[in-house]
Amino acid sequence: MATRSTKDRPAYRCAECGFTVPKWVGRCPECQAWGSIDEAGTPRVGLRAVTAGPVTAPALPIGQISVEAARAKPTGVGELDRVLGGGLVPGAVVLLAGEPGVGKSTLLLEVAHRFAEGGTPALVVTGEESAAQVRLRAERLDALHPALYIAAETDLSALLAHVDAVQPGLLVVDSVQTIASPAVDGSVGGVTQVRAVAAALIAVAKERGIAVILVGHVTKDGSIAGPRVLEHLVDVVLHFEGDRHSTLRLVRAIKNRYGAADEVGCFEMHDKGIRGLPDPSGLFLTQRAEPVPGTCVSVTVEGRRPLMTEVQALVGASALATPRRAVSGLDSARVAMVLAVVERRGRVRLADRDVFAATVGGVRVTEPAADLAIALAVASASRDSPLPPGLVAVGEVSLSGDVRRVSAVGRRLAEAARLGYTHALVPPGCDAPPKGLTVTEVGDLGAAMRQL
Repeated sequence: MATRSTKDRPAYRCAECGFTVPKWVGRCPECQAWGSIDEAGTPRVGLRAVTAGPVTAPALPIGQISVEAARAKPTGVGELDRVLGGGLVPGAVVLLAGEPGVGKSTLLLEVAHRFAEGGTPALVVTGEESAAQVRLRAERLDALHPALYIAAETDLSALLAHVDAVQPGLLVVDSVQTIASPAVDGSVGGVTQVRAVAAALIAVAKERGIAVILVGHVTKDGSIAGPRVLEHLVDVVLHFEGDRHSTLRLVRAIKNRYGAADEVGCFEMHDKGIRGLPDPSGLFLTQRAEPVPGTCVSVTVEGRRPLMTEVQALVGASALATPRRAVSGLDSARVAMVLAVVERRGRVRLADRDVFAATVGGVRVTEPAADLAIALAVASASRDSPLPPGLVAVGEVSLSGDVRRVSAVGRRLAEAARLGYTHALVPPGCDAPPKGLTVTEVGDLGAAMRQL
């Protein structure tokens, strides 16, 4: 029986790291990525010498290169412009990823409408909905405009034909996993197809100076689905986050070649679509006439933006042998550590009590700067004694009970003073406080509780 020679056997290559194996395996032996091995054809022959060829444009001294073609154009959505670094650059390719139903299509339809209102044709190609469904959403958002074009396509060649016909300044592809290239083998949404479609769209964007926004799916753990090379090819990677039970939405820049990669944009979903929140702190605070036990306000930082966040705690007698510990919007491991410090260093009995801790407005707080606020809220709830009104607490609590300094304390205190807070508990060694805010430095948790 004849057998295939080793030379004729196909090779398999990892889409994540490029490692080659002689046969298909489910997990790459080099980078340990699952499902990234794909057939790469027969092994390549040796490299041949390459002769010089014609150039598309001569090399110029850097001082003679015009930057006007690379100026960012505002999208008309201020919070998105903040994350992008001023707007969309012609020829830039943006990858926007998020969970289903979070509002990606709604946001991008609003962006396309703003582009059309500015006199630049915008083309939205949808592979997941019909053109009529997108029209219904546009009516609900009041986003109808003659320069806004909609096409329902799943074929790459047809998509490129629409681009030739419309000549848009903005192209939105929703989503890149639904587009297939007839010249490439592989299933729709597979590694080979996604990579080929993305490469073709990136080439069109660079050649014609079209801003392209690609919508990407996410996996169960929240990461972008498809090959990691997709994130390396595009210019900007954005994550659209939000709890479907909350109106708050956050857009985070993970990668940005044209601006800061740590900016965050805040949006609010409502019946008429989505709108930006230049000052979102009001969503995370409860308005009440009198202070209530178990509440404390802290200042967190999302990207470069300080946000006022209210932490609430409820402590009650437990009827169980093992008391309950439940959190919402907070890191459960971090809260468990803070509770142990409060009981041991703050002399607050919690061993036989149920403790519930949560944030207001659906915001998720994971940074250590909220440790002091959590500790004070729990102590206040345990003693049924409210904290003084107008108080904010910022600081990381260590296992020894010390209150450690956190980053951007000046910006946090300036935000608290702007919103009318009058007193702040902060770690030692902070800068001069802003006008109107009395700052008390506390070295440990016991000192903070004695101050109150």
